[in-house]
Amino acid sequence: MDNLSKFYVNGEWVAPCSSDTMPVLNPVNVEKLGEVALGNEADVDRAVAAAVAAFDHFSGWTKGERLALLQRIRAVSEARFEELAQAMRMEMGAPITMAREAQADAAIGHLDGFIAALERLEESESFDNGEVLLREPIGVCGLITAWNFPLLLFGLKVAPALAAGNTVVIKPSEVTPTSTLRLVEILQEALPPGVLNVVNGDGPSVGEVMSLHPGIDKISFTGSTAIGKRVQINCAASVK
Repeated sequence: MDNLSKFYVNGEWVAPCSSDTMPVLNPVNVEKLGEVALGNEADVDRAVAAAVAAFDHFSGWTKGERLALLQRIRAVSEARFEELAQAMRMEMGAPITMAREAQADAAIGHLDGFIAALERLEESESFDNGEVLLREPIGVCGLITAWNFPLLLFGLKVAPALAAGNTVVIKPSEVTPTSTLRLVEILQEALPPGVLNVVNGDGPSVGEVMSLHPGIDKISFTGSTAIGKRVQINCAASVK
């Protein structure tokens, strides 16, 4: 896969600032699928800057415009469904039935759920006492996914963030990055620049930086309890 060595930032595949890499292996036969780039603080800074800049525009999109974006994402994902399932099968060594039904299909199912939720969403509510409730996007969301459900977690995290008008920096597991990168390749045609950014890397070099970064307003983490505690501590410093 060509883009294992690159990150997706501001609508373009860019060379990483870091020179570190690690092999991506099929666990069934230890076949090497490629070398994934491992990012660093400079890579995260670049992705966050793109997301911050894009938020100024994207946060002003109407509910109808965001719905249309999610529907385009769904259509493109469904059209390339088998590619996604095969990418996940190779990186996880999963049976193809699981890759299709519990990963790629589940990711599309989550997307359907968030499209339906956005259709029902009232962006403002007025009450008899004169108070008004406004629902507004929070800003840049840092999303960290786990190795065992890369596509499902992509759908579970990215779809609601975009539905609410937020921009995203996502770090997939360095062990299973290929399905996420393939999905982003597929979605390029539907995504405005800077709305979705991908930085690969390990927890200490990228995940830690994301949880501490002042430009990230919200973190969604899936992983171990021990690392989850550390993420919470880091997020407390900037009240994410």
